[in-house]
Amino acid sequence: MGRLRKHARMLVQLAFTALTNGYAAGFAKGSIYKGPGKFICLPGLNCYSCPGALGSCPIGSLQAVIGSRSYRFSFYIAGFLLLFGALFGRLVCGWLCPFGLVQDLLYKIPFVKKLRRLPGDRWLKYLKYVILAGFVIVLPLTVLDIVGQGQPWFCKYICPSGTLFAGIPLIASNPPLRAALGWLFTWKAAILAALLLLSLLVYRPFCRYLCPLGAIYGLFNPAALYRFRIDKEKCTGCGACQKACKLDIPIHQTPNSPECIRCGDCRRACPHGAICTANRRAARPFGKTRT
Repeated sequence: MGRLRKHARMLVQLAFTALTNGYAAGFAKGSIYKGPGKFICLPGLNCYSCPGALGSCPIGSLQAVIGSRSYRFSFYIAGFLLLFGALFGRLVCGWLCPFGLVQDLLYKIPFVKKLRRLPGDRWLKYLKYVILAGFVIVLPLTVLDIVGQGQPWFCKYICPSGTLFAGIPLIASNPPLRAALGWLFTWKAAILAALLLLSLLVYRPFCRYLCPLGAIYGLFNPAALYRFRIDKEKCTGCGACQKACKLDIPIHQTPNSPECIRCGDCRRACPHGAICTANRRAARPFGKTRT
């Protein structure tokens, strides 16, 4: 039972990724599912164009609406992001995002030296907010073509999840697409390769520094229904939580940091059971029972 609990997050990630990308015929035929499921947003960064995707990415959907000639705002997408943000915050990033799963698996591969953070982390972590404001909102809204249509700038020029789960599978199964490859695919493949290599060295570089969806959910962390609380009577400030945190967050000081993906490593590591969710009592210290 203990081993199952230890690997619960990984099992949820694998199951959710398989469930939401279960259109096997798409991989076999090199085509995209276009059924009614595509009208439904999925909570993680799950590319619409992935051959197996049964739903849509909220960031891609948001850009499509912002860049549309007919619409500039979608109550459905805004409500969807508000709902998941208000309920879970960045727990979605830690438990339900397919590209987060890829980074987690890569980080498990032994490397010469793992880094707690990249140089300039203090400033780099704000880059995802710049990408959210610029590439997801401002550019699709203001840079229009001759017919007044905007482009999905983040999806087109940055998104590594789209390159990995959509671009590469579609190109592999469609010779005409391979013949049409140009600089744009090379550029996005380079971004993907850099992030995959960095994932061997530092934990979740895309989530930390570039993901606009994580930027949105992170804003909800302090107020989400699922959030952390520190029992001040039990916490000694020993720093065991920060040492266990792969994102190097001082949980005992900022339990609801916008960077926290709610993986739960800090709660398991706390020797005093001082970390709990907001609506629950703090846990007993690890290894101790009630008397």
